[in-house]
Amino acid sequence: MKIVVIGGTGLVGSQVVNNLREHGHEAVAASPQTGVNTLTGEGLPEVLEGAQVLIDLSNSPSFAEEDVTSFFRTSTTNLLEAEAKAGVQHHVILSIVGAEGVDAGYMRAKIVQEDLVKASGAGWSIVRSTQFLEFLSSIADTATVDGVVHMAPVRFQPIASADVARFVARTAVGTPLNGTIDIAGPEVFGFDEIVRTYLASKDDPREVRTDPSATYFGAPLEDGELVPHGEALLGEVSYEQWRKAQA
Repeated sequence: MKIVVIGGTGLVGSQVVNNLREHGHEAVAASPQTGVNTLTGEGLPEVLEGAQVLIDLSNSPSFAEEDVTSFFRTSTTNLLEAEAKAGVQHHVILSIVGAEGVDAGYMRAKIVQEDLVKASGAGWSIVRSTQFLEFLSSIADTATVDGVVHMAPVRFQPIASADVARFVARTAVGTPLNGTIDIAGPEVFGFDEIVRTYLASKDDPREVRTDPSATYFGAPLEDGELVPHGEALLGEVSYEQWRKAQA
């Protein structure tokens, strides 16, 4: 099966490509570096020729709401149009657990992307993931004010990117869901707790202050917004396993 992975050179995309190839599929990593530009449409007809599945793991270079919304609207529209012409049968995207509940421009942009895919009329699957363990460092940096990390005491269920890649690859080779699945890590933590533990493991001296008013990339948080509501598929990699592998 030929499967085109948009964003196939990134953190998750490169692992998806490897997983698919290990199982005998023709996985093609597509990105601006390989001559495929989803904003202009450059390279799409060529890379999609003979493909049965497209996985969209692309991301906007800017997280400003207007920029990221324009990115996902333009990119997704171009992909869906090119797929229809090429006869692609399954469109898979990676989205975010709780995107509709967090008051942030990036989350609203992901909902725009989801809605375009749902309305396309083609076979589709949406994999919604909780936050990646790999982003703990950037989360702490974004939440730092005057050397203190402010974290809200809400539930947090992060997942290793390796597990995300396995779920995405598995979904791509299956029958289109025409629906959404949630995926998450195997453990639930306090958001403040895991950031404090992670920084301590890195010998980072910053204080992590439990702050109910702390925001998440600028968005206010309520408990339950960063964990799945209802049934979810859980990854295999625990926090400790991931941390030791990183070390």
